[in-house]
Parts: sequence; structure tokens; C-alpha cells
Amino acid sequence: MPRIGQIMYLHKEFYKEYQKRHAELWPEMKKELKDHGASNYSIFLNEENGELFAYLEVPNVAKYNEIANTDICKKWWAYMKPLMKTNPDNSPVALDLKEVFHLD
Repeated sequence: MPRIGQIMYLHKEFYKEYQKRHAELWPEMKKELKDHGASNYSIFLNEENGELFAYLEVPNVAKYNEIANTDICKKWWAYMKPLMKTNPDNSPVALDLKEVFHLD
């Protein structure tokens, strides 16, 4: 199964709010993530610099990427925009990482 790793950037003053919002992830957003194949999704915070490391597994990367076109994802991005570095469409600025090792 393909694994996705990304770095995103959280504003330091919003660490607690970011964690709170994810602890209260909207049911409809959770459903959309699962419907687009996301599993084993984790986000880690580097508290020293605000970098977030996201990891998830998806059976089909192209299908997963279609989530960006959904209304609920766009609503979530707008909700999260004040907390993090974002693109003009409110999506988080994200650096896609290349997998170089996996221990099976």
C-alpha cells in the first residue's frame, strides 16, 4: 500500500488549538478521508519549529488526492487556515517527502 509523508507548517501560537481541532475532527471530514482511502493517518508536531509531519497510507494516491475537490475538505482548509501556513486556495503548504526506507 502506498505511504504518504508530508511536512506542513503550524504557527507556534496555535499548537494547542491545532491539536484541539483534530481531537474534534468533524465526522463528515473523517468519513471523507476514509472514503478516499486514508488509513493509519498520523500527524506529528515538532514543537521547536512548528513543523508538522503527516503520515498516512492509501490504496490509490490519485483517488486520495481527489479529496481536495470536495466541499468538506475545502471547508476544513478554511477552518484551519488561521493556524498554519497555507496556499491561496487555503490548502496547507505541504512538502511531499520521498520514501527512502521502510522496514517491513
